[in-house]
Amino acid sequence: MWYAAYGSNMHLDRLTCYLAGGVPPGGAHRNPGCRDPRPPRRDEPVVLPGRLHFAWESTVWTGAMAFYDPLAPDQTPARAYLLSAEQFSDLAAQEMRHPTGHDLDLSTVLACGRDEFGPGRYQTLICPGLLDGIPVLTVTAPWRIADAPLNAPAARYLRHLASGLHTAHGWSPVRSADYLATRPGAAGTWTPTAVLTALRGDRPDE
Repeated sequence: MWYAAYGSNMHLDRLTCYLAGGVPPGGAHRNPGCRDPRPPRRDEPVVLPGRLHFAWESTVWTGAMAFYDPLAPDQTPARAYLLSAEQFSDLAAQEMRHPTGHDLDLSTVLACGRDEFGPGRYQTLICPGLLDGIPVLTVTAPWRIADAPLNAPAARYLRHLASGLHTAHGWSPVRSADYLATRPGAAGTWTPTAVLTALRGDRPDE
């Protein structure tokens, strides 16, 4: 199946820490890795129906994290990695802060497009569609944007996301800055000009 990353895991080196284990760049938590640590079989740029937003606060990034509302009218660029069901189960368990080593029951999310494995921030699975006839799955929080604890992201997190957008989709800094600054949570705190300045490294982390 495909795992669609719309946040920091658009970077393959960060995703690799979920697959093979280790501390991701800029991280503080060591991931145990997957039972099968091999790299993805393929990766593809994808666009998910729904809207990215920033909420909560990360102890790693010292600002909000990216989440995905599949029901909001918009589109969210992402990077899809082709994984085995076992790999996806272990990756999702790490995102959920659950023990790895057990296959998740994916029958509900594959049949209904959504399943909640807890009330936590990345404990909701979404299946927004198929790619090459194979289900696409991603993880997010259970809330809608209107109910989300919106918060502004830090500059270094925005730089990380912009780098992922460039790697996956070839976006320019200007396009990434406009996109990121207008997402709920960032809008009103960040402007496209301020984000572009941060992407160029002229603004310190916040």
